[in-house]
Amino acid sequence: MDVVILGASPKPDRFANRAQRKLTAYGHAVIPVNPALAEVEGVATVPLAELPPSPHTITVYLQRDRILPLVSDIAALAPKRVILNPGADDPEVVRALEDAGLAVQLDCTLILLDEGRFEDVPVV
Repeated sequence: MDVVILGASPKPDRFANRAQRKLTAYGHAVIPVNPALAEVEGVATVPLAELPPSPHTITVYLQRDRILPLVSDIAALAPKRVILNPGADDPEVVRALEDAGLAVQLDCTLILLDEGRFEDVPVV
């Protein structure tokens, strides 16, 4: 399953980095997005505007002010779900994504993987 990491980080102590390593270990195809970097964990980053359509999951590690301007770009991709990890789960972001017709899941990617619930997609 394709998983986009919005806010990917090369820093091993960051949750986005831990999620990328764990997603890869679980066999998911990871697409890191961070316009300031060429690669993360040996995987080339992809600009948000150049992502393939309909990724299974976009997991977000950005704060409110960085994600709100991206809502229309995220909606244009038509992912099956958007996971807002702790710190990205601002009510205004949730409302904007839901208003754009997206399935939003307030959860932690790391915990979902550890508990075997990552593949579960919420019904809209």
